[in-house]
Amino acid sequence: MTDLLQIEGVTKAYPGVVANSDVSLAIGEGEIHALLGENGAGKSTLVKMIYGLVRPDSGRMTLHGAPYHPAKPAEARRQGVAMVFQHFSLFEALNVAENVALGMERPPPMKRLASRIREVSREYGLPLDPSRMVGDLSAGERQRVEIVRCLLQEPDLLIMDEPTSVLTPQEVAILFRTLRQLASEGTAILYISHKLEEIRTLCDEATILRRGKVVATCTPRERTAREMAELMVGT
Repeated sequence: MTDLLQIEGVTKAYPGVVANSDVSLAIGEGEIHALLGENGAGKSTLVKMIYGLVRPDSGRMTLHGAPYHPAKPAEARRQGVAMVFQHFSLFEALNVAENVALGMERPPPMKRLASRIREVSREYGLPLDPSRMVGDLSAGERQRVEIVRCLLQEPDLLIMDEPTSVLTPQEVAILFRTLRQLASEGTAILYISHKLEEIRTLCDEATILRRGKVVATCTPRERTAREMAELMVGT
């Protein structure tokens, strides 16, 4: 498997705390890669560096083998990195298509955008009506809006932050089918979650952080949830 994203020796410190210390990991094309750790382990800081929200103090990142140092999320998106945040950034008073347009640098005319939303949502099993008001959508449907907005960018790497925390079991199953389909097409997925049985079911590889450092990597399906939890907290 060809590495899509490589992170080597990345460190980020804030006054009084080192959020990430000499962190290295690699994510391959078409790989669903879990990022695990307790609250405060450094997951959020690492993801923010990948997505251009935070600049590392040292270390290097490469994407497709080329230096990668986004100064803001728009630069990350232009280079093929998209992110679905745990807390959605949608406006309830706008419809689906209008919300999607707000997340695009150069949105097409609304009629064409609505058509593309229908196409992408059908292709990836994420049914959405572009004309529906976001205020009328369930949490799972709102997440679909965020995902489809990302997929319209045709990302090479999709970051999912605690994506199942607001979903019903049926919606989780739909999400997993979508992520597996994306992976089969070569999209890499960086998946952040505390739900270890989901990680075992879905993810190909995992990187485990503790106190800002990588303490282990593993193949989740070859580990029990208890073993992964012990790696997260230390024994």
